[in-house]
Amino acid sequence: MVIKVFIASQSGSTAIKKKQQDVLGFLEANKIDFKELDIAANEDNRKWMRENVPGEKRPQNGIPLPPQIFNDELYCGDFEAFFNAKEDNGVYAFLGLDPPPGSKEAHQAAIIQNGEVPENDKADGNEQHLLIAAEDQPEENIEMLHNHFEQSPDINAKEEKEPETEDEEEQPVTEEEDEEQPVTEEEDEVDES
Repeated sequence: MVIKVFIASQSGSTAIKKKQQDVLGFLEANKIDFKELDIAANEDNRKWMRENVPGEKRPQNGIPLPPQIFNDELYCGDFEAFFNAKEDNGVYAFLGLDPPPGSKEAHQAAIIQNGEVPENDKADGNEQHLLIAAEDQPEENIEMLHNHFEQSPDINAKEEKEPETEDEEEQPVTEEEDEEQPVTEEEDEVDES
């Protein structure tokens, strides 16, 4: 499987150039094999890209702009989809590739697939990050993780050690309490007597 990134080497748009560089730089830094296909220098590349971007993924004007990303013949997405996948630690899934062992994405995939927290995470005390990573997962997976954490003796022990009471919390001063009330003439007369 080869990742194909369609770019425009002679684009006048700095935004397009920056997006292309972000995608290419990420792929290079993560040692993901890819092929750069220039639509400005090769009319066949331009035609192929335009014909293979699905209709529902095309912009309103109907002409998809680079960078466009494919895994062989399979359309992955444009820069926005790539950026969102990168933010969610899901680039390998976005590209249709298996994540490398030890990566955050591989770890998240193992949790979702197996429904359990690996033993090395329990020992680290980093269980909470797994819930955050599972935010965008199907509800049943999140519920399964939640139930697992509720049954964990370490987490329940931490909650018992640090109970919070309302007495210990400092109450904020409201504007009403902060403002001084003006003294009326009646109150002033009572004070003088």
